Amino acid sequence: MTDNTPRPLHKLSTEQRTLLKNYKTELSSELSNIIAYWQKYTPDEVNGGFLGKIDNDNHVTPDAPKGSVLNARILWSFSAACNLKPDEASLEMANRAYAYINAHFIDEEFGGVYWSVDDKGNMLDTKKQVYASAFTLYALSEYYMASGLAVVKDQAIALYHLLVDKSYDQHQTGYMEAFARDWQPINDLRLSAKDANEKKTMNTHLHVLEAYTNLYRIWPNNELKKQIETLIDDFCDHFIDAETHHLVLFFDEDWNRKSDMISYGHDIEATWLLLEAAEVIADQSKVEQIKKICLAIADATVTGLDTDGGLWYEYEPANSHLIKEKHWWVQAEAMVGFYNAWQISGDQKYLDLCINNWIFVKTKILDKQNGEWFWGIKDDGSIMPSEDKVGLWKCPYHNSRACIEIIKRIN
Repeated sequence: MTDNTPRPLHKLSTEQRTLLKNYKTELSSELSNIIAYWQKYTPDEVNGGFLGKIDNDNHVTPDAPKGSVLNARILWSFSAACNLKPDEASLEMANRAYAYINAHFIDEEFGGVYWSVDDKGNMLDTKKQVYASAFTLYALSEYYMASGLAVVKDQAIALYHLLVDKSYDQHQTGYMEAFARDWQPINDLRLSAKDANEKKTMNTHLHVLEAYTNLYRIWPNNELKKQIETLIDDFCDHFIDAETHHLVLFFDEDWNRKSDMISYGHDIEATWLLLEAAEVIADQSKVEQIKKICLAIADATVTGLDTDGGLWYEYEPANSHLIKEKHWWVQAEAMVGFYNAWQISGDQKYLDLCINNWIFVKTKILDKQNGEWFWGIKDDGSIMPSEDKVGLWKCPYHNSRACIEIIKRIN
């Protein structure tokens, strides 16, 4: 659910109005398709909640673990769809997701959420990844808007206080990456096997910011506002490279850089989430600051676009190696990020990039036979094999959010 802050409006030509009208119609249809897929294929009718793994052919792995990130994103997606257009079926799915998270992922003893449970809902990986708690907070805030349940708002606020208490670096700012179940230090902080084992990461901070922004919509608290301001400052001071305008992904506890990998999807995603945060807390000086940064990052992201409109995954500057994969979530973020850049600047080139990326998604990423979006495609245009349609990381969040966000902005 976006805020009500008016974004810049530009005089539209007849052609632009027609283009946006058609774009909204297509995204509204696609949002319905995404929601319908998750309603039809993902409920676990044996063990409750939602299935942990489904492949590209919609074959289920019944004993697959269930992840807190996936379940929080399911809760957010159904809640956000319901908030866009009230719908009993979506609310019912959101209720289901909330009930399962409450029963199986919330750690009643130490607080926060488990990383994963087994197929029957028993504790599996009890590590406290701040990223997972942030997504749960994000989803609870959205679900409160859909359900109006006071207890949900209370849970979201309590989770916020827990993250500040257990994870926030009071001396140098920023959030530590991960802890043991009882919030004690651990050696392996990684969010996934491909990540660097460092204490502060861009990815976690971006989604803590996103979660806090959504919480502020339902709870405009002054201390929360200060946390959001500090997070924005951390991005400007540390995560955004002032020379390249790409994001630095990993730092140690003292804000020393620990990576040079470029993640094009995170670059463009950060632009609109940072501006959204500044708008929601109504900090006009930060809004103006971030607008300039948005355009600089958007221009840097353009270097990762292929001629077909798709955005490549990652680039390693040290050995000039481009990872020639086009992942579903990267395209979803490009759609919103370039649209956001067009709203800020009025420059048609950004709207063209947004629309061209959507054309690429329609052509290459949508699974027109089995539903939902493929994980991604390889350099030769073939579907990436052995990747999930539903899984610990493959979720309805990025693509439904892109549809919802752009529909609202067109409105």
